[in-house]
Amino acid sequence: MVMDNLITGNYNNIIQHSANPKFEFIHHNVSNHIHLIGDLDWVVHFASPASPIDYLNLPIETLKVNSLGTHNSLGLALAKGAKYFLASTSEVYGDPLKHPQPEDYWGNVNPIGPRGVYDEAKRFAEAITMAYHNKHGLDTRIVRIFNCYGPRLRPDDGRVVSSFIKQALNDEPFTVYGEGNQTRSFQYVSDLVDGIRRLMEVEHHQPVNIGNPEEKTVVELAHIVKELTGSASEVVYKPLPVDDPCRRLPDITKARTLLGWSPRVDLRTGLTRTIEWYRNLDAATKARSGTPA
Repeated sequence: MVMDNLITGNYNNIIQHSANPKFEFIHHNVSNHIHLIGDLDWVVHFASPASPIDYLNLPIETLKVNSLGTHNSLGLALAKGAKYFLASTSEVYGDPLKHPQPEDYWGNVNPIGPRGVYDEAKRFAEAITMAYHNKHGLDTRIVRIFNCYGPRLRPDDGRVVSSFIKQALNDEPFTVYGEGNQTRSFQYVSDLVDGIRRLMEVEHHQPVNIGNPEEKTVVELAHIVKELTGSASEVVYKPLPVDDPCRRLPDITKARTLLGWSPRVDLRTGLTRTIEWYRNLDAATKARSGTPA
């Protein structure tokens, strides 16, 4: 069963499951009361705008889904006697003063800055999840997801990987903010899914980082995308957004020891797969519109 209001999603991403009799899609905003009939094994709360362009355009919705939505979904899990899984984020560390970031680092977050609508909302989501575990004995999991990429990322979602690939395929300039020396760690989606599955199989209630411990600057990423696409794109520099993290790198010691997990897909392999998906999407879009490929 999937519940989504599709505010940033696309039903085409799951339409392949529609013929499965075990699959059900419910169009609903989890920030509102959730009523379901029947038993549940898990409540998996992944609902939230997650890219900067989305949560900056949807600040109230982002705050509500990570507060009211988390409260509602926790209440559902408690009522159904189900286990609960929260998707949190590396953004809870803010612009970190500790590098790399282990789970016991409390972070450096500006609560009233433009990114605070996402950062603080996720920090609250973690806090109320732990409160339900401690107060009600709810069986909970919390994953802190570091930068994830792969097929089905919206071309216009504002994430750096999707933006660079879109720009490269159209021979548009790469938009780099600041000097491009800020770092990120990029994990391919299949590695993230594997980490989530492993976390569901162990009884551990504290947050767990899932991310790739390979650090790349934004400029380095642009050059790799340019090489893999054969693009003529050049880099253009724009002012650094407020509170943009300078460095972001997970300490995945806990994931390795607790889950036996580490990423398997290297950056070039993952980017090659993602670029191919975007090429096919672009070709399909042009075919539907009658535009020459």
